[in-house]
Formats: sequence, C-alpha cells, structure tokens
Amino acid sequence: MKMHFLTSDLPHSIAELPEHVGETVTVGGWVHTHRRLGGIEFLVVRDGYAVVQVLLQNGPPRFTNETVLLVTGKVIAETRAPGGVELHDPVIQVLSHVDEPLPLSLIRPVDQAALATRLDYAPLALRHPETRRWFRVTDHLLATFRDAIRRREFVEVHTPKIIRHASEGGANVFQLDYFGRPAYLAQSPQFYKQIMVGVFGRVFEVGPAFRAEPHDTVRHLNEYTSLDVELGFIQDHRTVMALCQQVLAEMLDRPPQGWTGPWATMPSNPPVISFRQALDLLTAATGEDLRNETDLAPSHERWLGEWARRTHSSDFLFVEGYPAVKRPFYTHPDPEWPAYTRSFDLLFRGQELVTGGQRLHRYHDYLQALRVRGMDPDDFIAYLMAFRFGMPPHGGFAIGLERLVARLAGFSNVRQATLFPRDLSRLAP
Repeated sequence: MKMHFLTSDLPHSIAELPEHVGETVTVGGWVHTHRRLGGIEFLVVRDGYAVVQVLLQNGPPRFTNETVLLVTGKVIAETRAPGGVELHDPVIQVLSHVDEPLPLSLIRPVDQAALATRLDYAPLALRHPETRRWFRVTDHLLATFRDAIRRREFVEVHTPKIIRHASEGGANVFQLDYFGRPAYLAQSPQFYKQIMVGVFGRVFEVGPAFRAEPHDTVRHLNEYTSLDVELGFIQDHRTVMALCQQVLAEMLDRPPQGWTGPWATMPSNPPVISFRQALDLLTAATGEDLRNETDLAPSHERWLGEWARRTHSSDFLFVEGYPAVKRPFYTHPDPEWPAYTRSFDLLFRGQELVTGGQRLHRYHDYLQALRVRGMDPDDFIAYLMAFRFGMPPHGGFAIGLERLVARLAGFSNVRQATLFPRDLSRLAP
C-alpha cells in the first residue's frame, strides 16, 4: 500500500521575506497594482500581511488588479522597495483571473470612497490595506483581552443566543418563531453568565449581542460583538470597575507589532465621578438645569470626555451610580441612595464603551425587584433557580468591541470598525 504523508506546502508570507534574502521562495497573493520606475516594470503583489514588488524583466504581463497569483522568485534586498525587498526572476502562475474592472479602488486612500459604497462592496473593500489593518487591531484586542482575563483564572463560556425571554426585561428585542413558540435573540448573555458564576465563580464570553433599537446613528449597531465578564465574591461595583481598568490597561498596553497608527493607554488611576456629579458639572457648564435627568445624552458624554481630557489628561472616565429607573431589574441598588444603583459606565473619548455593575444575589430580592417593575417571576424560573440555591455577591461588565476599535481609530462611524454591519436598513452583504 502506498503511504501518503501530510505536508504543509504553504507559500511564504510576504511579511517574512526580509528573513529570506538570497533565497528562492514562493508567495501567494493578489495583484495590487503595477508600477513603472525608471523604465522598469514592477508587479505589486499583496497577501494578507504585506505587499512585495516583483521585477518584470521580460515585459509587463497585463493582469487585472485582484487576479490571484503564485509567484516564485529570488528575494533581493532593496531599500527603496516596500518592506525592503523585492522578487527577481519570477515564475508566475495564475490561480484565478479577474475579468472586470473593480467597482472601487484598493490603492487610493480609503476615505475617498463613500461609506455606503464601501459597505455595499464589503467583500472587496475589506481588502484595502488601510481597512484591513484595523481589523488586525480587532484581532489583537481580542487576543489580549483573552490573555488578560485568563490570567485571572476566568473560564470562557458560550451561552445561547436564542432565548425564551428578553434578557434585559425590555422591549428592544428581535422576536422570532421557534417551532411555533415565540423566542428572542439575546440582548446580552447576562442571565447565563450570572448562572455560570454559580458554577465557576469567574466567567467570560466573546459573542454577538442583538438590540432591536430603531436607531440610525453613527454609534449604534443592531448586532455587535460584546466582551462580557462576570465574577463572584466581590465587595461592590468598585471591585468590578478595578478589574475593568486592569483588563483594558493590558489590552491597550501595546499596539500590534509594527503598528504606527493612533493608540491610547488606560491610566492606572482613571478619574471616577458619580452620575449626580456628572449632572452638576454639565449644569454648571451649559446653564441648563440637568439635575433631574436619568441618563446621559451623547452630547453629555462628549462634554464629559473633553472634561476628563482637560482636567485629568485621561481618555477614560468612569461614571458610577446611575438611576435605578435606567438600569435593568437585576442591578444592585445603592444602600445609601436607593433611587441609584451600584452601576457604572466607562466613557472612552467621550462615548460609552463599557457598562457594568453589581448584581442582586439574593433570591427574595429578585422577586421583589421583578414585582416592582410589573414583571412575573414565573417568566424567569430557570434564571432564578441559581439564586434559590445560593449565589455570592457578584457583578460584571461588557465592552463593545466595535466601539473600542472605532474610538481608537478616530472613525466617525462605528460601521467602519464592523466587518458586515447590521443596522436599521442593512442586511447585506
């Protein structure tokens, strides 16, 4: 019997070519563009990491941009070339022809194409090097998030996204037909991650969240990626805030290798103000009496972000103690100010990035909280089971991944930090 042995005959990454000067290598990629320098023709080939110039000695073959090639050639050091090397004496194999002009340019600056056009042609537009690098930042942030939280002995879980009742107890949910019964897409993994605190004590999840809010703004999505954390045996919400600060500090400790774009750092002691203090600051600054407000408007968040930068040299600001009327039923009230809660938001450059707080942990407190809001405890039997059989004081937070990337990048619209956005009008591609 003839034996077959598995091999990993993958092409070299273009980014690693400087390590192979003088060698003959094979790279795979897409035709990015053609260049002519001093009468010499070059083919610029792009893979998922970088670009390389290919010296064409026998005249320029005409490939439409995005044609897929394998190129075998000798790596030659050339300081004037992208990456400091180029390929000579190429042997080119065409793997996939492109027979039509591109609907948008992958060479010009990305902001020269309208956002709607980029979203309509996302399978192509995402290949733009400028766009692609921000999704490498997304990958980097996910990896550092997982590293930071696992070092603290958290267990990663994956919870259902089709649920029987709205996890926030509100109306902004997507309803679907589940074999003849009503069900909903999960607004968050909140109920399940609390239940799992009773199993592991410390859990986290990276997954989609769905909000059926009819917003058409630059900061809202109807499906987004949430980085959720929940932990037991806390003192109060300040324990959760401290963990949030530490995790974000590690996520932002350093940008990806070779990164040259904008970045941010989380201070070791970020400013913290109460919700009531925030309203006092805003009232003094605007002349409007905002002290009876129950939430912060986007304009308020922007002003507070500028205040934090101006007075504390910080891109981050914790606002704690939000009114109970604006927080879900499971949020722990402040014992000294029952109309307010042990909750917080973290603003990043003037926009809410993180929401978190301490949860109720006693069964009878849940029964009372649900009845006060006119909600039937029988609708939450499986969730409440965890509290009937003993739960420690616990809390958690959730980071909006797309918002984090958008604020880091300075994007004007969160859709720019989303591979395939889902909003009020967009279901494709």
